Amino acid sequence: MRPILFSVFGYNVQSYGLSKALAALVAAFLLARAFDRVGLKRDSAYSLVIWATVWGFVGAKIYYLFEHAPNLTLHSFGGMGFTWYGGLIGGAAATLVIVRRHRLPLGVVAGAMAIPLTVAYGIGRLGCLLAGDGTYGKPTSLPWGMTFPHGVVPTDVPVHPTPLYEALAAIVITAILWGIAKTWNPPGVFGAYLVLSGISRFLVEFLRINSPALLGLTQPQLWALASVGAGLVLIGCTRHRTAPQPVPTDTTDQRAPTQSSPRA
Repeated sequence: MRPILFSVFGYNVQSYGLSKALAALVAAFLLARAFDRVGLKRDSAYSLVIWATVWGFVGAKIYYLFEHAPNLTLHSFGGMGFTWYGGLIGGAAATLVIVRRHRLPLGVVAGAMAIPLTVAYGIGRLGCLLAGDGTYGKPTSLPWGMTFPHGVVPTDVPVHPTPLYEALAAIVITAILWGIAKTWNPPGVFGAYLVLSGISRFLVEFLRINSPALLGLTQPQLWALASVGAGLVLIGCTRHRTAPQPVPTDTTDQRAPTQSSPRA
C-alpha cells in the first residue's frame, strides 16, 4: 500500500487526500449530468458538491473527535481520522442549505445525488485502502487477505481488505440504482440508495474491528439500520409516483399549428 503516492517539489501527495479530491470531482461531473437530464442548472450541482464536500469533512472530523474524546492526541486533529456518518450529517445539512438557496426541488435533487454519492464513496474507500488508514478488517487466513506494513496504521498480519469490499459493493449498488432510476421516482431512488448503502455498511462491519456500542452492534451498524429504515419509509411513501420527465430546454419552433398542420 502507498499512503504517499509521489512528491512534487518536496510536497507529498497522499493517496487518502487525492482519493477524496477525485471523489468530489467525479461526483460533481455525475451530478451535473443528472441535473442536465432533469432540467436543473449545472452551476447548482457544482455549488452543492463543493459545499457538501467542505461541510462533510467538517462534520466527519467533529464526529470523529467526539467519538474518540477520551483518547484524543495532537495527531487526532491532523489530516487523518474522519467518520463517514459525521460526514453524511454535515453534507446533508449543506445540501439542504443549497437546495433552499437555489430553490431546487428537494426530491429531484435527492434522486439525482444517489449515484454520485455511491461512486464517490467507492473512490474514497479505495483511497482508504491505499493509505492503510486502519479501516481494514479483522485478521483472516483467506487468500486475498492483505497486510499494511507501510500503512498509516500499519499491520503485518493479513486482514480483511474491507475498504475494497465496500468499493466493490459501491459498483453493485451503482448498477442497481442506474437500473431502477429509469422507472422509479427520484425520492424512491434515494430511498433505495439509503437501503442498499445501509445494508452494505451493516454487513461489512461484522468484518471490521470497531467496538460494539449497543446490543452487540457497532455505532456504524446502528447508523446503517437507521439508514435502511429511513430508506424503506421513503420508498413506501413514494412507490406510486412515477419518474418525472426531463424538462425541455429548447423552446424554439413551438408556434401554434397552421391549418395545414396535421392534428394528433
